[in-house]
Amino acid sequence: MSIGNEKLSSNGMPSWLKGLGFLAPALVVIAFFVGFGLFQAAQGSVSREEGDAFWVNYQALLAHESFLRSVGISVWVAFSSTFISLVIGIWMTRRLIRVFRFDHWKFVAWLPMIIPHFVAGYLIYIIFAPSGWLSAVFYHIGWIDVMNQFPILVNDPLYIGVILTYVWKEIPFVLLMMLPVYQEMDLRYEDVSRTLGGNSFTVFRTVEFPWVFPVSLETFLILFVFVLGAFEVPALLGVTFPKMLPILAYEWFYQSAWVNRPMAQAMMVLISLFAILTAFFVLRFTARWKSQWASRRGESL
Repeated sequence: MSIGNEKLSSNGMPSWLKGLGFLAPALVVIAFFVGFGLFQAAQGSVSREEGDAFWVNYQALLAHESFLRSVGISVWVAFSSTFISLVIGIWMTRRLIRVFRFDHWKFVAWLPMIIPHFVAGYLIYIIFAPSGWLSAVFYHIGWIDVMNQFPILVNDPLYIGVILTYVWKEIPFVLLMMLPVYQEMDLRYEDVSRTLGGNSFTVFRTVEFPWVFPVSLETFLILFVFVLGAFEVPALLGVTFPKMLPILAYEWFYQSAWVNRPMAQAMMVLISLFAILTAFFVLRFTARWKSQWASRRGESL
């Protein structure tokens, strides 16, 4: 039921208000714990000596070489792991959509999600370290003369081990997000496109992309922000310089010299603002995309 452009639930309550009611318990917890922590960080980030500018800690942070290098390596790790996971996840969903009709195959695909990130990082270390399982296999079959010839893939400056860990952990999440999209898709459109001479890329561009793109963008946002703020895997498989942002913030906050603590709090505030603003614009864009696409199909959201 709807009045004008506003949808109503069965009891006459606006749909958005009913949805907000379902989310209220989670929103209260988030607002209390995260909001209070963010408030404390914002308050500490502007602490200063008398006569200093209000934004002195932010100015010092944005000019600090360690912070700038951390931003670079953090964006590299977050973007690489998220992009690779998204591509592989969408490809697997397209290829295995019929297999995933059976629940036991869904369980197999989503199994890595129940493994804690710290354990996943440790498994990657055991497998890909210079003295790990893979180097031992290569040594015994004669591909390398000594185990130290195995390339350094963990605790390396490009964070390859961290990226491998997140790719392994994120692909099941991409499957979880994409599977409902492909299951709702009318596959007869694919048959029409192929009948008209379209190849696989044409089918994906004309039939699948309008469905997949908004969910892909939302999934990318979730994973990118998660990796950008993750701590345990970079702490286990990272290097001493450059550090990823959460590691640098932790060290600055808890080190004996408190001179860097306001900059650590400023860093946390900036990361939070980036995540909130990016989520706001991405969700507005995807909502508009879905609305326009539904209008083209003569549906209403």
